[in-house]
Amino acid sequence: MDLEYGKFSDASKKGSWKTALLFAYQSLGVVYGDLSTSPLYVYKSTFAEDIQHSESNEEIFGVLSFVFWTLTLVPLFKYVFVVLRADDNGEGGTFALYSLICRHANVSLLPNRQVADEAVSTYKLEHPPEKRSSSRVKVYLEKHKVLHTALLILVLLGTCMVIGDGVLTPAISVFSAVSGLELSMSNEHHQYAVIPITCFVLVCLFALQHYGTHRVGFLFAPIVLAWLLCISALGLYNMIHWNPHVYQALSPYYMFKFLKKTKKGGWMSLGGILLCITGSEAMFADLGHFSYAAIQTAFTFLVYPALILAYMGQAAYLSQHHHTSYHISFYVSVPESVRWPVLVIAILASVVGSQAIISGTFSIINQSQSLSCFPRVKVIHTSDKIHGQIYIPEINWVLMILCITVTIGFRDTKHMGNASGLAVMTVMLVTTCLMSLVIILCWNKPPAVALSFLLFFGSIELLYFSASLTKFTEGAWLPILLALFLMTIMFVWHYATIKKYEFDLHNKVSLEWLLALGPSLGVARVPGIGLVFTDLTSGIPANFSRFVTNLPAYHRILIFVCVKSVPVPFVPPAERYLVGRVGPAAHRSYRCIVRYGYRDVHQDIDSFETELVARLADFIRYDWHRSQHTSPYAEDDASHSNESSSERRLAVIGTVAFSGTPGYGIEESVEPASVSIGFSTVESVTDVIEMQAVGAGAVERRVRFAIDDDGSESDVQTKMYVQLEEELRDLMTAQEAGTAFILGHTHVEAKQGSSILKRLAINFGYNFLRRNCRGPDVALKVPPVSLLEVGMVYVV
Repeated sequence: MDLEYGKFSDASKKGSWKTALLFAYQSLGVVYGDLSTSPLYVYKSTFAEDIQHSESNEEIFGVLSFVFWTLTLVPLFKYVFVVLRADDNGEGGTFALYSLICRHANVSLLPNRQVADEAVSTYKLEHPPEKRSSSRVKVYLEKHKVLHTALLILVLLGTCMVIGDGVLTPAISVFSAVSGLELSMSNEHHQYAVIPITCFVLVCLFALQHYGTHRVGFLFAPIVLAWLLCISALGLYNMIHWNPHVYQALSPYYMFKFLKKTKKGGWMSLGGILLCITGSEAMFADLGHFSYAAIQTAFTFLVYPALILAYMGQAAYLSQHHHTSYHISFYVSVPESVRWPVLVIAILASVVGSQAIISGTFSIINQSQSLSCFPRVKVIHTSDKIHGQIYIPEINWVLMILCITVTIGFRDTKHMGNASGLAVMTVMLVTTCLMSLVIILCWNKPPAVALSFLLFFGSIELLYFSASLTKFTEGAWLPILLALFLMTIMFVWHYATIKKYEFDLHNKVSLEWLLALGPSLGVARVPGIGLVFTDLTSGIPANFSRFVTNLPAYHRILIFVCVKSVPVPFVPPAERYLVGRVGPAAHRSYRCIVRYGYRDVHQDIDSFETELVARLADFIRYDWHRSQHTSPYAEDDASHSNESSSERRLAVIGTVAFSGTPGYGIEESVEPASVSIGFSTVESVTDVIEMQAVGAGAVERRVRFAIDDDGSESDVQTKMYVQLEEELRDLMTAQEAGTAFILGHTHVEAKQGSSILKRLAINFGYNFLRRNCRGPDVALKVPPVSLLEVGMVYVV
């Protein structure tokens, strides 16, 4: 979820206890809003229908025992002590686990993967696999392509259920908080007041999203802290005043006693008990905004004890009040003298919890979009200072409409709880399955350890999941319906995107075709910069050949731009741009690969254009410097022509200033050769020799450069400086003349003989989404006056 209250990059600061305590306090408002409000509706949902509160108290004590052990085993043991350690460069969540797995095993379906991506500093493998014995699980996963698709579907299922939770959590949290009015109003007035007030609060909540949470975020932590202290005090009061011996119900004996008496009804009531752990996934999802120590400290020493006290207090009150079984709710255990202040704090806490899941929904949709798993939507960054705070207008209003529809349609906590419980349990099961793979593939633990983790926590979650499924006709159908709808959209979009890339790959034209274009063929070069956007990382895209065929002219400076995603959360700015030549220097054609992580903020088009030209100028200086001062020897493969090596060689052009005297460094490893050269005109440059696509037949090419420190300039050097200045002058002149953005305007069709399912997915599903969602020009914020669209029909 995408709230952040200041994140220190300095590891020593982050590790200090003062910083950990500060983060722990700040995490209350972001991470624990949803989890802390669960006492509002757990007992009410549990005793809604399947079981009844009796004089023997076996039911209430059994439910308390289940709540205690569920909170202890799942949030505390599973998440705090195990799952939180599986971070991806400090980031957590479903995509973080998927990213870790993709980096340690070749199971990613992202098509334009490059070996150079593995050189990104955030791509590090904390536990490199041992070469002597490759995991059988890894080999099996990599061998079967269908398992790659199954893994992606599993991740998409978890993602869709998180989005579904973004619909259900605000509805049930606010409705449960507002329902406290039932004790202060007559039944006639109550039924006409709670629904309108809940809908009003929800409308206000969603209407304020575009302002960004940073404007009111400073209030979130105090509100949740006040709520936790409030329910703790109420719990202690009820325990002391009504039943001091309620702590005995924490024994597991009461769980077995409860199931023995209630039988099938008790098993079905687990669908209400599981609501006590709603919001646990937020601890992992928000790991990137706080440290592990902060989240661990906040939950272990404040949130967990407060929740246990709250549930024990409610149980103590109900153990002495059996005549109110039909009125079981959080507010009956609140003394009448403080009921109104508690109601106000509860509504504020429910709003904070809803805000966290709404922001998390925006974040996960943005991540899905970056991995080509969601149609393009408009993403607005609400804070210039705090990274990751985003707002998606279309999603916001859809969530609001669905939340209000759920509130009006269900009108009670039971149905909302059934729906929310199934969504929460599905997400946890997905996390357990992915975590088992991380234990084997990333942590290099024996399969027995992963299997033990899967069986222990998976059996607990399957028990609750099975109880939720029995409520299918009583509300649990909603998250399943939402998940099927969203998964269909996401999978169709991803499938069509992969097919489009494969079409581009098979129909790209050669470098020789580009170099042959000239006045002799009636093709002219016009002033300006032409940015040709493509998904290809090599070769000339078919849309450019179609453009030149229909309009025999292209720009003096030609740049093939590939904006791609790398399976890491962030790509450092100094490593974002891979720049190289396409053809000889005189042709003035270049390739630029811009790499983003799944949580990176994409630049707006003005800053992107300016920085791209600046990085290109740095590359030109670097390339001429290398030509002037270096000479390849020893290990250079002479079989590569100048043209092909120009197409293959890309340099990482960064933004971190270099200091020191010019020098060189050689990495003696099996990685692609990399050479770092520092001088005053280039801020940070690393030469990377690309290899072929990862897999069989990958070819390494190692190059060494010897640098001559002699300051004397020969005639050849003078000529090179003149050519350097001329190329830089051409670039600046072209920038002043204007930039054109050349994008493909595509229509995708299934080829003849395709199955009915494929034709439905491509011809109707994908094209409907493409026409009704934002185009690439809108997503890139390209000015209409600078846009050139090339019509293309993709037959896949």
